[in-house]
Amino acid sequence: MFLALLTSLPTGNSTLRMRVWRALRSSGCGVLRDGVYLLPVDAPGAAALADAEAEVKAAGGFAMRVQLDFKTPEQVEHVRKLFDRGEEYAVLLARAGAARAALRRLGKRKAETLVERLRRSFADLTAIDFYPGQAQGQAKDAMSALEDDVGKLFSTGEPRSSKRRLRRLDPVQYRNRVWVTRKDLWVDRLASVWLIKRFIDKKARFAWIDGRRDSPRGSVGFDFDGAEFTHVGDRVTFEVLLGTFGLDGDPALGSIGHAVHFLDVGGIPVTDAKGLETVLKGIKAKARGDDETALEAGKVFDLFYAAYSSKS
Repeated sequence: MFLALLTSLPTGNSTLRMRVWRALRSSGCGVLRDGVYLLPVDAPGAAALADAEAEVKAAGGFAMRVQLDFKTPEQVEHVRKLFDRGEEYAVLLARAGAARAALRRLGKRKAETLVERLRRSFADLTAIDFYPGQAQGQAKDAMSALEDDVGKLFSTGEPRSSKRRLRRLDPVQYRNRVWVTRKDLWVDRLASVWLIKRFIDKKARFAWIDGRRDSPRGSVGFDFDGAEFTHVGDRVTFEVLLGTFGLDGDPALGSIGHAVHFLDVGGIPVTDAKGLETVLKGIKAKARGDDETALEAGKVFDLFYAAYSSKS
């Protein structure tokens, strides 16, 4: 079943014509013929047809929405082809390919900005891809390959995910320890430092290292390849620590974990994640070294924990 907008715009009003067309195009409309625009009845952007109808009428033109129920499979197939996004995905594929070729020349900051722009383009396109097929799959693979390349080129030793299973450990065995992780702390490590100090080892001491070989004897490593605590499966280090030490039953810690996961490796968007990221970036910009960064970030995680706890 489809919704259709039938229009006849006032002659000579090219500005209105362009504005209506852009709005309908961004909602994913198919064009059956000049002045006849279609959307699947359950499409998220169906409200755009009503908005366009009102705007055309207000300008003195004719507009009417109707519901179409095609009678034969051939008719339905013909209409569905109006929503083929293959050419648009092809453009995105070409942009992703060009980006992969230019990563080294662009450098970390520009490359990440470009990838984020392409990621938004892909999300916008999939939002109006009402009948996804191979083209969407190819574009998704191309985006994944691009993001992998960026990670390999510009990561600062981000750990690879371990396939081992989580096992519960007694936090008593991890008290008064030296905990080590990679220098230049960022979200997963900052959250893990706070979690360790607040819930696991209140007398923890921390050391920031360049690599595994720099770990002091008897120390506990986290968030680097070969560390005792690092990514496992789909879980980031913060989530691994939650599960290992029986803290995953705390909803407030779980909420922080969702935000940390999204900021560290992506996945399901979290409402508060961008706000957390902005504050942590501000801390890193002002802090004089990792000690101060960890201290100030801990205050932020305390506030997030208090806010989430008050909702429980």
